[in-house]
Amino acid sequence: MSADKSLQDQIIQKAWEDAEFKKKLLADPKAAVKEAFGTEIPDSLEVEVLEETDSKKYFILPQSPKSVTSSDNLGFPAWY
Repeated sequence: MSADKSLQDQIIQKAWEDAEFKKKLLADPKAAVKEAFGTEIPDSLEVEVLEETDSKKYFILPQSPKSVTSSDNLGFPAWY
């Protein structure tokens, strides 16, 4: 398992187990991740956290590999 995937899994697990973290993650993901895991998300990267429910699902369409440049990564994990 990659380090990026491991961090994503840790964030999800913590959100499931810690209601206050989940609340902060939904409201301010960058601050929540930095506070809980010490990982700073660059200001140039926008992060939105959405919570699925029984009646609402999300389909994430990743950026096309053809349009990705090395500068698009910004040193932050791509979680898809």
